[in-house]
Amino acid sequence: MHLGLMTLVVRDYDEAIEFFVGVLGFELAQDEPALTGDGRPKRWVVVRPPGAQTGLLLARADGQAQQRVVGEQFAGRVGLFLHVEDFGAAYERLRAAGVRFDGEPRSEPYGQVAVFRDVAGNRWDLIGPPLAQTNIAEG
Repeated sequence: MHLGLMTLVVRDYDEAIEFFVGVLGFELAQDEPALTGDGRPKRWVVVRPPGAQTGLLLARADGQAQQRVVGEQFAGRVGLFLHVEDFGAAYERLRAAGVRFDGEPRSEPYGQVAVFRDVAGNRWDLIGPPLAQTNIAEG
């Protein structure tokens, strides 16, 4: 078993693709025409980190109820966690690309972390390996 997709409601398909593919470096796995349950046109857009099985289905908000949750799908909490090998390089690359961070990076027992906002305003953790611990012998 594995989690295949998770839906992320966005304002606009192309704006979201530009962010996830152009800024975060995700792969555009699918972008195909589709129809809503009542026959209106939409797109089936899936992005995922390179090599990942789990992807995000980018769903354009349809109606007022969905428009209200754009950027607030996790009620203001961090809802998505992007793990990277080289935290410093990833952080600097995203910052240079204009990604909005909620404060400075910090070190936690589980790794280096910085909270950022995606194109819709949802909060993510950018997580890298923990900083190397240096044991200093007291003498």
